Amino acid sequence: MSETLYADKISAMRKELRALNALVPEAAKGFGALSKGVKENGPLGVKEKEFVALGMSVILRCEPCINFHVEALMKAGASREELGDVLAMAIQMGGGPGLMYAGHALACWDELASKAA
Repeated sequence: MSETLYADKISAMRKELRALNALVPEAAKGFGALSKGVKENGPLGVKEKEFVALGMSVILRCEPCINFHVEALMKAGASREELGDVLAMAIQMGGGPGLMYAGHALACWDELASKAA
């Protein structure tokens, strides 16, 4: 049995979210407005906010969240080294489980980066 690629996981999750958004469009619009409001306002840039979101995703053990935030960080111009620094902080805050999910985040980054190259 082959392992699902992170890019495939991201695509599958987007498909599931499209179905959910069609079912509950007002909730989806509300969440979208909240996300836009948070990302477009305040003293931190999108990259810094995505780093916070990634750290929280690792600690909360949300692999689909990790995948989306890694992808967003790549689009925001983050480096692998910056990613590593944030993952180290998540490991420090989350102990062993944080270490395991930080591994997912790094593997996702490496896979997506290899496809972009």
